[in-house]
Amino acid sequence: MKLTKSSIKMLAVAGMTVLMHQAAVGQSVTGKPIRIVTDSPGGGSDFTSRLIGQELTSRQGQVVVVDNRPAGIIPGEVVYQAPADGNTLLVAANSFWLQKYMRDKMPYDPIKDFSPVIYTNRGPNILVVTPSLPANSVQELVALAKAKPRTIAFASSATGSIAHIAVELFRSMAGIEIVHVPYKGIVQANTAVMSGDVQVIFTTLASVTGLIKSGKLKALAITTAQPSVLFPELPTVAASGFPGYELVTVTGLLAPAKTPRAVIERLNADIAQILNEPAVKERYLNLGVEVVGGPPEQFEAAIQRDMTVLGKVIKDAGIHVE
Repeated sequence: MKLTKSSIKMLAVAGMTVLMHQAAVGQSVTGKPIRIVTDSPGGGSDFTSRLIGQELTSRQGQVVVVDNRPAGIIPGEVVYQAPADGNTLLVAANSFWLQKYMRDKMPYDPIKDFSPVIYTNRGPNILVVTPSLPANSVQELVALAKAKPRTIAFASSATGSIAHIAVELFRSMAGIEIVHVPYKGIVQANTAVMSGDVQVIFTTLASVTGLIKSGKLKALAITTAQPSVLFPELPTVAASGFPGYELVTVTGLLAPAKTPRAVIERLNADIAQILNEPAVKERYLNLGVEVVGGPPEQFEAAIQRDMTVLGKVIKDAGIHVE
């Protein structure tokens, strides 16, 4: 078949469109895999990385590799050092950008050296206590803590974790003296409260829903500003006498700071489409979190709110990690 000048031009334009699409989703001409870097396997960020990676692979026909690294500064350092071409992305939550207030020295700036791509999901923490504690509401817990200062212990999954920050925000607003006991993970912390070794914890909804239903833990409140669709019968901390209290786990994707805007916008559009799928929303709800989506600016606004509100909590409490 002989090609006319017109048909050749049309093919060239079509080919260029394909290449532009590939570049925009981080797919290089050489077929280089997209790498999504996150922290240790099994957590919420790992779940988001694998879900999005799987969906991008099926939709774009491009290999997506999830690269798990130890929690802390390492995941961010890997992405910070990567080319800003959309091929290397970071899935992270609050503690990633808030570590700026907790570490003396860092190899990168978690705000200036990264560009928000999309706000994937948000999850409330839930305030639970050991069943034997004679407190059935937030107000009763506060009254007990004030009557017996430093006799009630709060657990967290680690120093500087969102669970730890939730405790410090509550402690400052309630004006109580309580003891913080950090553990090496959310499972260990939840188990300590369940056994009564520690009395109270702000923890993830997914990790304790079954324990609450079985009576092994007692739920008092949820940390969202408004009642959550995930646990509608539970009052908020804010409505329990502490207006303004709000703390949610914010999770999203970031790219190196100099990633072209066109690449970020295309990634945002493709991932937003994935997040809007009913089956994907259901998978998140089963984990006790809600899908967000939205433009990069929405994720940026959530980060900035954390930096303003929770950054002050960290400074006031003197939270420090090595």
